[in-house]
Amino acid sequence: MVELDRLSHHVLVAMARHGRAMLEAEQELAAAGSSVLIAALDGADAVYEWQHYPRDDVYDPQSHAQYFYHAHPPSERMGVGRDAREHGHFHTFLRGRGMPPGVRPLVMPELAIADNPAAPKAPLMPSAPQHNEGEDADPWSHLVAIAMDSGGKPLRFFTTNRWVTGETWYPASDVAAMLDRFTIGAIAPSPPLNRWIAGMLGLYKPLLAELIAGRDTKVMDWRRRRRAKVHVLEDRRLEVISTLEIDLPRLLDAVEAALSRRESAPFGNGATPAHP
Repeated sequence: MVELDRLSHHVLVAMARHGRAMLEAEQELAAAGSSVLIAALDGADAVYEWQHYPRDDVYDPQSHAQYFYHAHPPSERMGVGRDAREHGHFHTFLRGRGMPPGVRPLVMPELAIADNPAAPKAPLMPSAPQHNEGEDADPWSHLVAIAMDSGGKPLRFFTTNRWVTGETWYPASDVAAMLDRFTIGAIAPSPPLNRWIAGMLGLYKPLLAELIAGRDTKVMDWRRRRRAKVHVLEDRRLEVISTLEIDLPRLLDAVEAALSRRESAPFGNGATPAHP
């Protein structure tokens, strides 16, 4: 668990800003008689298992961030990191054209095998990309998923194995750096929902960095123990890798308290954070 008092003032301010943006988006949805879940389903009368909501996803051609909501069959919602309360979950992504400079797909010896389906794909970098032009050829990284209950309350974040989303696999430090790039503009069907998801990722960013690091730790441990039998990123026994329970009131209060302590502490009294 991240110790908030060890975070820099800049990081705490950013977390608080994202938290307020997330709450404002919730309030805007509620004022319109909607909610996060209602907005995600975009008025659908019934939820069909595995179908994306909205059907074509939400994609921002400026940031190259993308997300969708879907639900698994009830029998599959009881695996690691899920429980009977889960209605469905958001999957969040960043496409290659929106990634920070210098990120590189993870390369493992088994990825050198010809025609391996998990081999990293080369980014497509056209000089003047148009909306969704060539996006099928643009690599994507799965950031995190957000599990929701039937009342529209977020339950937990979780990470998944490569085979789940067909992503190009990037090391945890690179994926954590991508979180800042997840922004969605005023794009239909629900700009408030776009802000809510971006706010959630921004508020939880330091905790999500740990969650994604835990993903890589478990993957590499799994690989060491089962390497001779199956390529870890394609192992169907490993689906949900790491989870983080969501308690919004607790985190929001903790961030505000940490900011208050930081701002009231005299300069040079040892309150300087250990890292930025």
